[in-house]
Amino acid sequence: MSDTGSEKPFEGQIALVTGASRGIGAATAQALAAAGAHVVLTARDTKALEGVEQAIFEAGGSATIAPVDLIEPDGIARLATAVSQRWGKLDILVINAAILPELTSVTDIDQKAFNKALTTNVLATQALIANFDPLLRKSADARVVGMTTTVAGQPRAFWGAYGATKAAFEVLLDCYGQETAKLSKIRVAIVNPGATRTAMRARAYPGEAPASVKPPEVVADRLVTLLGETFPTGHRETVNQPA
Repeated sequence: MSDTGSEKPFEGQIALVTGASRGIGAATAQALAAAGAHVVLTARDTKALEGVEQAIFEAGGSATIAPVDLIEPDGIARLATAVSQRWGKLDILVINAAILPELTSVTDIDQKAFNKALTTNVLATQALIANFDPLLRKSADARVVGMTTTVAGQPRAFWGAYGATKAAFEVLLDCYGQETAKLSKIRVAIVNPGATRTAMRARAYPGEAPASVKPPEVVADRLVTLLGETFPTGHRETVNQPA
């Protein structure tokens, strides 16, 4: 368990954050680094990852970029091999990367776009779990947090494609948590960030005033706090808008 009384409670721990090039992923990576973790930043956009890495360095933290397209065959396996060879374990896995297909009726879902979302949101999640499970088992306090959405559990018209992929995402994480609960120290939580100021949110709600929803840093701060707590496997929560 992390020493939450310490200024750097995650000192000596290795964290991997997917979708770390912007939004909630970037903010979470920076918050984890500020708490002492060495953060492995992964996403498709190398230049954006370098910007996040630089911000972490300038704040006194440490990070390593690992540009990976999660839909690329064997990309996740190569990433796991690299983490294993360099650090030999993984303490924190934040599964944040996701693709939002076009909002449309179920009858009008574009199969190509739906397949890309399924690959990123579901198949890549299984691959991350499968490839990093051996490294998580080598941690004294392994934690996995998956970022979900309200429409995974509360279906909404025109959100069928995204909601279906995130519902499957949740099932994979829930099952993994149950499978490892009594056989390892791995703990699994699912967090719904709620309405947050991200590029994905702007695409879904183009008429919304960005300032009307909370910034990613609010979610990141809550995630770091949660990761420092002894939450039980199966923990779920929604990050609310600050008062």
